[in-house]
Amino acid sequence: MCLPFILYLLDQSLTSEISFDAFKGFLANPIVKIVTLVLSWAYLHHFCAGIRFLLLDTHVAVNKEGGKQTALIVLIVSLLLTLAMALKIFGVF
Repeated sequence: MCLPFILYLLDQSLTSEISFDAFKGFLANPIVKIVTLVLSWAYLHHFCAGIRFLLLDTHVAVNKEGGKQTALIVLIVSLLLTLAMALKIFGVF
């Protein structure tokens, strides 16, 4: 749903230096940073879950207990990656 808008912003940021500065100004808003962070978490969780399902297709941890463990691993890894993204977005490093 937001992907076309994000791609539009990326396209505009690559058009010229002026549009890139406008894009940076847009992303300086704390609300936009939070929305970007939530979208990043959604993408990272989806990506990690995709890797989990690829492993399930190879019959790794197919039982109920293995499914619970891999689901927990996906949640933890996606949250850690989101934390790293949050630190970058909010300028810690």
